[in-house]
Amino acid sequence: MQANNRNRTFALAALFQNVEGVNQIATTGQVNNELLTQAVNSLLMESSNEIEDLYGGVAGLKTGLEVLLYQLGASRLTPEGKPKNLEATRYAVNLLYLEKKLSNDQATFRTVLQGIESAQQQLEFFPLTHPNMIARLAELYTQTISKIGPRIIIKGEQAYLSNPDNAAKIRVLLFAGIRAALLWRQAGGDRWKLLFSRGKLQSEAQQLLKAAKAW
Repeated sequence: MQANNRNRTFALAALFQNVEGVNQIATTGQVNNELLTQAVNSLLMESSNEIEDLYGGVAGLKTGLEVLLYQLGASRLTPEGKPKNLEATRYAVNLLYLEKKLSNDQATFRTVLQGIESAQQQLEFFPLTHPNMIARLAELYTQTISKIGPRIIIKGEQAYLSNPDNAAKIRVLLFAGIRAALLWRQAGGDRWKLLFSRGKLQSEAQQLLKAAKAW
């Protein structure tokens, strides 16, 4: 993978797209099925030289690109006039931090890779978002990444968060967020680029979003 602004923008959009999925469940009890499918696919698909391939092309990251633009923008309001979701930023920062801790913990990282390889074998029997696949990936997240901490506290409606199926989907989306954070780092992303290259990331996101809407 090339370390360039395009790939960093894709990776950051993927991160925010997974965070958006978490917020959807926490506040409505549901998540867009396509978004969830892209998340699981990014975890189980074989590595690709092109980040967008993990998400079904540029169009598969349309939501993430939109979220990236208004989260990094100077305005306190989204294009729809709603206040920015500060929880989304907190989740994203926590996922970037967790990915760094995971990468430095080689034993846990190997366990994660082994678990993903095992889950990939189940694709012969179950579709990507089958409850068995979601439960398997959620359990892998719980047994590995959750234990290296700090755990990410999700805010939302308790009735939605306490639902076991929703909890499993949230863990899978967080898991996919870790995957996106790894892609961000592999593409040359770090906290300095996030702080001082926001304009370049926004400009790239705007161009990619135009391409995504053209599909």
